[in-house]
Amino acid sequence: MDTDTAQSPELVLQGKLADPATRATCRQDSPPADDEGIVRIPLSMVEQIRRACDAAEAAGTQL
Repeated sequence: MDTDTAQSPELVLQGKLADPATRATCRQDSPPADDEGIVRIPLSMVEQIRRACDAAEAAGTQL
C-alpha cells in the first residue's frame, strides 16, 4: 500500500502491460485517463490482492 499520496492511501499494483488487442478492447469499454495504463494481473495474485484490500479496510482505509 502506498501511503505517500496527496489525496489518501492507495493500493499500488504491478503487472505486465496488456497486449495491444486487450488495450484496444479496454479503451472501447472503459477508456483510461491520460495517467492510467492497462496491465495484466495474474490469477495467482488474486489472493494477495484480496488480503491487501482486507488489511486496508481493517485499517480504516476506504478503497
